[in-house]
Amino acid sequence: MALGVMTAVFFMWGFLTCLNDILIPHLKAVFELNYAQAMLVQFTFFGAYFLMSLPAGRVVAHLGYKKSIVAGLIVAGIGAVGFWPAAGLRWYPAFLGALFVLATGITLLQVAANPYVALLGPERTSSSRLTLAQALNSFGTTIAPRFGALLILSTQVKSAGEIAQLSASQQMLYRAQEAQAVQTPYIGLAVVLVLLAIFVWLFRLPKLEESTEQADSGRHTLLDALRYPHVLFGVLGIFFYVGAEVSIGSFMVNYISQPGIGHISEQQAANYVSYYWGGAMVGRFLGSWLLAKLSPRALLAGFAAVNMLLLLTTMSTSGDTAMYSIIAIGLFNSIMFPTIFALGIERMGPLTGKASSLLIMAIVGGALVPYLQGVLADNIGIQHAFVLPLLCYAYIVFYGWRGSRIRSAPVGAE
Repeated sequence: MALGVMTAVFFMWGFLTCLNDILIPHLKAVFELNYAQAMLVQFTFFGAYFLMSLPAGRVVAHLGYKKSIVAGLIVAGIGAVGFWPAAGLRWYPAFLGALFVLATGITLLQVAANPYVALLGPERTSSSRLTLAQALNSFGTTIAPRFGALLILSTQVKSAGEIAQLSASQQMLYRAQEAQAVQTPYIGLAVVLVLLAIFVWLFRLPKLEESTEQADSGRHTLLDALRYPHVLFGVLGIFFYVGAEVSIGSFMVNYISQPGIGHISEQQAANYVSYYWGGAMVGRFLGSWLLAKLSPRALLAGFAAVNMLLLLTTMSTSGDTAMYSIIAIGLFNSIMFPTIFALGIERMGPLTGKASSLLIMAIVGGALVPYLQGVLADNIGIQHAFVLPLLCYAYIVFYGWRGSRIRSAPVGAE
């Protein structure tokens, strides 16, 4: 029952995170941004993970898992409400500010919920259990693009020149419609987040205090956790994986809509983003079953190697081949985050909270890698810029093959 409640939380933050992939092309058109400027959406959103993971860890240490999850949902709801004035002002920094607050709430959810699900049963099946919960997260990411395409991308964005040609009354009407395209869905999400917070608060969840800082009599630091090689390599693994996953999703609408790839409108391309995230959902349901039977390390390395081949394919082809090879990456992304996370906190005991905070902090890869890929896309073209996620997956192959192995003692221990 506790796992069932947690899947609803996973669903919501997956939905909110993936909605950024639809928000990016909308804001890019509204504010006439280049790729690097548009990627500030992901830079702000995932930068919050880096800045707020340690404070979130302190909150979890003080409040415990359940209360921290409730707090995270409420903070995310406050961030969603912030889209109302941001859209009304039509000011890009205001959108980024609302996104930061929203992402702060999701950071708190990540720090609390991921280790909580991993600890809700035997350590041997933690990867399988977390992958199952993440499958519901992927369900949220699957339907978010279609939801966003219907609402956010439903209004045809006009250029500054086209707006100038409208009469004063037409300009007011257009700007009101443009703002409402963003305001309505995010206000609805704020209401759902608050209702979910109330539901979690009323539900009796196991406390699992033995794996929080409340059970850490030695008062260990983050550096103590980093002395374990599988934690350190896991932090880098999360950084590169999230960076690659978010980069691909963020560029997909613009990439698929290109004449040489899909030759379709951005609204139509948004539906294909659903297939990308839907593949991750299907892969996680299958992966949950596979991880209970096969080595998580071998499966992780194998899936990352397949994604390298798919990226090489999309970079060297055009048309349907390039389009479907980039979409197929979602299927093999499926097990990566939950598996890297579960391997990164394996056998950490009271240090689980510290290791969890570090791993969630590494989600900042979703801020830096897309921005760097945006710079590459502005200079060498969007298709060749996929070399960056290619290198990220190469590291995941290493982590699955060797980096995740647990040593008998941390580095420097006597």
